[in-house]
Amino acid sequence: MDEVTLDPLIVFTPSGKRGRFPIGTTVLNAARQLGVDLDSVCGGRGICSKCQIQPAYGEFPKHGIAVTPSALSNWNETEERYKRKRGLKEERRLGCQAIIQGNVVIDVPPESQVHQQVIRKAASTHQITMNPATKLYFVNVAPPDMKSPVGDYERLKQSLHEQWKLDKISTHLSLVSKIQTVLRKGNWQVTVAIFSDHQNTEPQIIDIWPGLHEAGLFGLAVDLGSTTIAAHLTNLNSGEVVASAGRMNPQIRFGEDLMSRVSYAMMNPNGYKEMTNVVRQALCELTEEMTEKSEIDATLIVEAVIVGNPVMHHLFLGIDPIELGQAPFALATSNSMTISALDLSLDGMNSLGQVYILPCIAGHVGADAAAVALSEKPERSDKLTLIVDVGTNAEILLGNNKRLTACSSPTGPAFEGAQISAGQRAAPGAIERVEISPETKEPRFKVIGSNLWSDNDGFHDALEEIGISGICGSGIIEAVAEMRLAGIIDKSGLIGSAEQIGNNRSIQDGRTHSYLIYESNTNDGFKIAITQSDVRAIQLAKSALYAGIKLLMDEIGAEQVDHVILTGAFGAHISTKHAMVLGMIPDADLKNVTSSGNAAGTGSLIALCDISARAQIETLVRQIVKIETAIEPKFQEYFIAANAIPHQTDLFPNLTKVISIPNRSFNVGKHGNNKNRRRRKSRSN
Repeated sequence: MDEVTLDPLIVFTPSGKRGRFPIGTTVLNAARQLGVDLDSVCGGRGICSKCQIQPAYGEFPKHGIAVTPSALSNWNETEERYKRKRGLKEERRLGCQAIIQGNVVIDVPPESQVHQQVIRKAASTHQITMNPATKLYFVNVAPPDMKSPVGDYERLKQSLHEQWKLDKISTHLSLVSKIQTVLRKGNWQVTVAIFSDHQNTEPQIIDIWPGLHEAGLFGLAVDLGSTTIAAHLTNLNSGEVVASAGRMNPQIRFGEDLMSRVSYAMMNPNGYKEMTNVVRQALCELTEEMTEKSEIDATLIVEAVIVGNPVMHHLFLGIDPIELGQAPFALATSNSMTISALDLSLDGMNSLGQVYILPCIAGHVGADAAAVALSEKPERSDKLTLIVDVGTNAEILLGNNKRLTACSSPTGPAFEGAQISAGQRAAPGAIERVEISPETKEPRFKVIGSNLWSDNDGFHDALEEIGISGICGSGIIEAVAEMRLAGIIDKSGLIGSAEQIGNNRSIQDGRTHSYLIYESNTNDGFKIAITQSDVRAIQLAKSALYAGIKLLMDEIGAEQVDHVILTGAFGAHISTKHAMVLGMIPDADLKNVTSSGNAAGTGSLIALCDISARAQIETLVRQIVKIETAIEPKFQEYFIAANAIPHQTDLFPNLTKVISIPNRSFNVGKHGNNKNRRRRKSRSN
């Protein structure tokens, strides 16, 4: 029998959308058919360059494909002409010119997306003590004297000792080479920036200016997430955040979740170096964006503090993360580190600037969790506090002033809109809020870019320019929770038929049903529906999260928690009520369930501005009890029980006091999924 030859598979990141297309299809046409957010205004003639894409090559175990350089057609004359006249970044192609010839993974960079993503990672406002590691010192330096042949650098150090009591000062050769010019330009009066951290290392001269330098110094607080990178340019004198910027982590094209990226590193020689290069370049581009926005000289950025989960931590440092993909999940280094920007190829800041990396807590609990602890300070509370940094890899802290525990849970990207049929990242046009009437089963929703609900007058006029393009993470959470509250899905997560729920918005979708949220009134047939697969994806993600929390509660010996804090780019923007209805978090008094913004980003900001905070977190990390969910025997048991919405066995008395959850079951009767299903007879060999 002849083998069936399948058309090539094309996978788009960061959307996660995929499909098979005949050889000869352009990437742009494939994107349009799949509803991928890829811009084009010239009709595919290779003129506008809006459809720039970046193919990724190598082994992709998650997608079950290997991508070779022959997956796309060769570079053509149109692309060459465009690059020659207007420039095209290395490895970029024009989607309208690149023709599919084999399985391929395509990344759509931020500038090629019609709907620019909203990076929801602003650092929260905290009262911060200003005690930065790098400070300015104004000194008078004695001019040279033929009777005392001492070098200019040595006389500068002597002046710093006499006037500021600074000893054992060092610097880089590149700065020594400019000292003479600056001293003479300043008529022997100069301002120097000196880095001296909490570890009592030798003070280092970072830069020098003639006369009195009054422009100040700046630093970067960076939250390096699996999905998004957020950076905050901060005044090191006042602590003011003068500019913020964020973008998708470009590593997504190598894998949406952490283990996919580890697999890419395993399967592709030097694959980890590719991921290191793209994330460092992204940070440089973010820094350039912020300096242009704030009109600040990049050489004045003399410090950076960076936090991230262990895989992001290793990849940023240029360390192969392969050991983090297998037990015992060994870190190459867990301690904090201070490294020069020069060694990290961060050309967006002062080359002699210093980069501080917070310590990691464990093999799957990283420096970002340490930053969350620094921001929220659970160790200072007598109340049992649960802190959940919700993301592709959820990191969880539970404890109080007696004991603090931590773990991570592999929730995957569903919470952020990936692996959802109409899912997308948070961007203008994405549904972000959903309400469903329990009586009529009719939905109303809000879209990013408008303050109006869909049933308000003027809603469609307000959205005429941005349109409705999909549903983001907060929207999918609210939609599934509202479907449960309205009796559209039962405790097991099964969507009822139109007859069972009493509304034709439940539509037949193969052997299951989908619930229609939105349908375009144009002829394009565009729909946004919550499918049974979407519900299952959310169930799997929330079950992993809840199971991790249960393991920490076991470790503490607690039956309930007093306070729940949701953090992170996603966690800070979801409804706490809907999170509990889904069973993402354990039962608690809803008034004690709060969101705290980007706590990891805030922690990095605190560490940037106050070196004593660095010492505090280094001490605290050594005291945290770490739980490795991957090897805990009860994880699977807790995971299965948490599949129900909100839970199979755990009661939610605080929640049910204020919210009524219907007791429905759709897995019976004429329209049930199992009753009329034919049992497959086992075949004996």
